[in-house]
Amino acid sequence: MTTPDPQSPASQPPESVFKDRIYRSPLAIPSGVLLLGLIGWLGFDALFRGHGRTPWLALAGMILVVPLVIAFTLRPAVFANDDRLRIRNPFRVITLPWGEIAALRSAYSNEVVATSGTKYQLWAIPVSLRARKRAARRQVRAGTEGTEGGAAQARRLGVSRGGFGLATGADSGPTRAETDQWMNDLRSFHERHEGRETAHGETTVRWAYEVLGPALAGAVVLAILLATG
Repeated sequence: MTTPDPQSPASQPPESVFKDRIYRSPLAIPSGVLLLGLIGWLGFDALFRGHGRTPWLALAGMILVVPLVIAFTLRPAVFANDDRLRIRNPFRVITLPWGEIAALRSAYSNEVVATSGTKYQLWAIPVSLRARKRAARRQVRAGTEGTEGGAAQARRLGVSRGGFGLATGADSGPTRAETDQWMNDLRSFHERHEGRETAHGETTVRWAYEVLGPALAGAVVLAILLATG
């Protein structure tokens, strides 16, 4: 009788059926790249053309600002798979198994509530009140167009389908804001997978020292330069 090899694929725990699904703000990457480009242009100009203490101040300022820009624009993301939800916020990474999540809430911000009662904000899925209002208008217009009373009211007001009163083809779109749809996706993940054996465990929180370290170093150097100036 042979003993199964612990390194063989058959003896390894089954992997998740789906890879991580990633959610992040659609404006985060272009905004971050634009800001980094502007900081780089101004900073390197001061480094190579500045005089006296200006290059040192520019260098310290860049060391402070660049990690913060990355933290608030390029870094935030939410990763979801069959077993867990991983939240990468500006300064922390939170990993929650689906079985340890009590609820996913949407109000003026999107957040996850753990079974312990702790709340974690989803920086990568911001709430857009403007997008919500726009989606609500589409929903109302879609309902209005489907009723005879709505059509009669439009005729009384002299508003055609191409006017301002009713939605046109160019104005058609989802009747829910994009980030609200993402939250619905995450709730579906939670409902489907919270009962899995592998969806239980400990919630972990890790501080992003790769962001905090350089930013703190830049702040200290900049404070020293300003204090000794």
